Amino acid sequence: MFEHRFAAGARRTTVLLPFPLESVLSDWSSLRSRMARDKPAAFTRDEWAYLIGFLDPGSLRSAFSMSFGEPDPSGAPADAVAVPGGTIAVWLPNNVSLLGALSLVLLTLTGNAIRIKSGSRGDDLTRAFLDYAVAHLAAGPLRDLLETRVDAQTFARDDARNAEWAAEARTRIAFGSDEAVAAIDALPHPPGSASFSFGHRESEAWIDLAGSGDDAALVSLLKVFDVYGLAACTSPARVILLDASREDALALRDRLVERWASLFPRAPEMAIASAAVLDHQWAGAQGWDSRLTARHGAALAVGAPGIPMPEGRRLLRILSLSLEEALSSLPRNIQTVGQAISPSFSKDLPRRLAAEGVKRFVPIRDMHQFGPVWDGQSFWQSTFDRMEAAG
Repeated sequence: MFEHRFAAGARRTTVLLPFPLESVLSDWSSLRSRMARDKPAAFTRDEWAYLIGFLDPGSLRSAFSMSFGEPDPSGAPADAVAVPGGTIAVWLPNNVSLLGALSLVLLTLTGNAIRIKSGSRGDDLTRAFLDYAVAHLAAGPLRDLLETRVDAQTFARDDARNAEWAAEARTRIAFGSDEAVAAIDALPHPPGSASFSFGHRESEAWIDLAGSGDDAALVSLLKVFDVYGLAACTSPARVILLDASREDALALRDRLVERWASLFPRAPEMAIASAAVLDHQWAGAQGWDSRLTARHGAALAVGAPGIPMPEGRRLLRILSLSLEEALSSLPRNIQTVGQAISPSFSKDLPRRLAAEGVKRFVPIRDMHQFGPVWDGQSFWQSTFDRMEAAG
């Protein structure tokens, strides 16, 4: 085992891994240059670009800094020793296929064996990325780990392998609907094993006129929305324009429609365009003021409190609300609030959002950013076993 020392304040932790960490980080980083020249057909350009950015060594190294602190060259005795806890089993949803590749990358850094089940009705990008990485990595600790300690499969919810994986896993991580994650959690599992269930969540984007004045926030909002539409839990189910009028919301909607035309010059797939047209018609029937973007990439609609909230895969819903109305109408299953808010808007807003159950309060551009803490749970750190070593 290789020793890696970290310190958070006066507390020092030694992390034992079956590989030299810097070598694995370097291997992941080396893959980026190849990825920049070669995109598999299974991935969209946005998905592939996100993966390239995710493999930045500094970004990956942050999993350790968030969990154990910064590198500690002092050689002082450790207060704790952390070791890989054992096999990790991950169940993925059908609707956010990139989540498997991101989980795979992050979990390789724990030194544990990894099993990942892709959604049976979604694209298996996990297997596609795993095969790509193995094919293009040079011989070394990362390729060896991917070839010998990672198992990526696709099978149905009633397949016997679900129970087998749960019975053998030290850590279970389930993403999906509330029903799906509850079914995984109910499977027999080893005593003392860890379980993390990430069910159905909703997110919102909050904007005030001062916070969105430089146009960058609007570009971020459209890019975040375009990746998954409303399929992902981190996509904005509502855009809230704070302390503004309906006329302000309509003006914001029109700015977004204009920006879309230049930001996404290519026509979307036929299924996306058809969904956007249907969403536009449905929003209008529900009393929302809707506009289609250029090339029918999305429908952007302005509504008002009290009228039905239209559903739609490619529908970006915009409301003007007071801060108090926005807080009181947060959904029960709120996860992320992406913000473009001027610092002076509400200094105690993070505290108030936390009291309402919000798990992430981040710039809009970071709404999809996946990391070692999710829904307020430190699932990545929990894949390690810890031994206290105080003298």
